[in-house]
Amino acid sequence: MYRLMLCSLPLLLAGCSLWLPRHDPGQAWIELHAGEDQQLQALQVDGQALEDARYFQVSPGRHELQVRLHFQVAPSNIGPTSQAHPRTCLLSLDYSEFAAGQRYSLKAGSHGFRPWARLYDEHDKPLIRAREGRCGEV
Repeated sequence: MYRLMLCSLPLLLAGCSLWLPRHDPGQAWIELHAGEDQQLQALQVDGQALEDARYFQVSPGRHELQVRLHFQVAPSNIGPTSQAHPRTCLLSLDYSEFAAGQRYSLKAGSHGFRPWARLYDEHDKPLIRAREGRCGEV
């Protein structure tokens, strides 16, 4: 019995950290993915704040999504004696073809001081790039 409990513990803990609502087949689902040591948060859909920063679920059609990306600028991008520099940027994208029942991925990362984000369809085909908004230190 102890062995069974010990083996099932990682599965239980993994499931607890991923409590996401069921995907509504009448909506488009957008998952967020950021690079290592980066944090990507969903902020707004069409100017309305979200309660859950882990994903977007939107009706079919046009929507403007806004996300926040936290990342570290590597010392190699600043100067030889510098330390990593924390940075937070807002990114927005406006996509007109969200389809019901489809899954999308919003992937984000950074190159030096510059953030980037792209929306991909469920076949990992790039659809649109996000626009960089304001950035600042954490």
